Amino acid sequence: MRILVVGGGTAGTIVANNLARRLTGETRAGKVRITLLSASDRHMYQPGLLYVAFGHMTPDQLYRDEASLLEPNIDFHVDPVTKFNLDKNQVLTAGGKTHDYDILVIATGSRMVPEETPGLNEGAEFFYTEASAVKMFKRLREFQGGKVVVAVGVPHKCPIAPVEVMFMLHDYFKARGIRDKVQLSYHYPIGRIHTIENVAIWAKPEFERIGVATETLFNIKEVDVKNKLLKSEEDTEVPYDLLIVIPAHRGMEVLETENLGEGGWIPTDRFSLAMKGRDNVYVVGDTTNLPVSKTGSAAHFQAETLAENIASIVKIGAPVRDYDGKVYCFIEAGHDRATYAMFNYQNPPDLKPPSKPMHWFKLSYNQMYWTSVRGLL
Repeated sequence: MRILVVGGGTAGTIVANNLARRLTGETRAGKVRITLLSASDRHMYQPGLLYVAFGHMTPDQLYRDEASLLEPNIDFHVDPVTKFNLDKNQVLTAGGKTHDYDILVIATGSRMVPEETPGLNEGAEFFYTEASAVKMFKRLREFQGGKVVVAVGVPHKCPIAPVEVMFMLHDYFKARGIRDKVQLSYHYPIGRIHTIENVAIWAKPEFERIGVATETLFNIKEVDVKNKLLKSEEDTEVPYDLLIVIPAHRGMEVLETENLGEGGWIPTDRFSLAMKGRDNVYVVGDTTNLPVSKTGSAAHFQAETLAENIASIVKIGAPVRDYDGKVYCFIEAGHDRATYAMFNYQNPPDLKPPSKPMHWFKLSYNQMYWTSVRGLL
């Protein structure tokens, strides 16, 4: 049986490693072949980009060689897929190769698209790529005071990030001794300050405590770079001295050009993780259109479930469990404190008071990630 994993991020790497260990006997006997195709030979710890933006990490700390993270019985190639021929059970790559499969796992991730909003690329700072995170840090270092506006586009990966940014900005300017010269405001597209209701309920008094002004029902329309104005679809506008935006995201371009899903999000069964209409194609991580957070933890739990199911299909001809929508997100709450949100399809998060031990646990996970992505944690 030929198992093909497309995408070498968190979800794809965990699926491949988990399968490689579960199917060691089958791969040795030549009954199963596991192939992983990636667009890069390096693996990035994406949550670390926020730390780069505040000077807590340097870019080189975010990377490991992808090959070093993989089990030896995985056939690994740096050769991105350019065409999905699902009716023939094959994909074509940029290197001109054709890979046939019996089971396909698509884990290609997502990308920010600030270029789709007029003025956003020119007027705002971001932290979703290495280059943009470094640029944002340099802007923060140069900033001497004024109005800092944080605005949120949708959909986007890591829905907790906008909340964390506010606490980190407060701490950053306080440490520099200029917090009294900075006005912080937060602008969110729906009628509360976070998509997850319990997160919004918890965050609102926390924002009030640190002096963050908030505006809801603010959907980004355009940036007037010359006059430093952020304009909304609701016909409001906000002046800024420094604009930080969590930009809208889309799935990878190849998925859109191949018409696999609107916006690059593949229609996915919420329990089996199968692509809708395909019984041998599965989707994990940011690539899905599932109603859960696009985070590393969701990708991790999906990948573990899917790997166990594929291994079971190989061994006994049937999957053994469903994905329950599980997500676990750390939330930095400022002043070396953190809390967490754990939830699934049935149960909303019940946030606990922030604590220093949880902050140190979050920092520890920055290193534990490399064990986690190997599927060992």
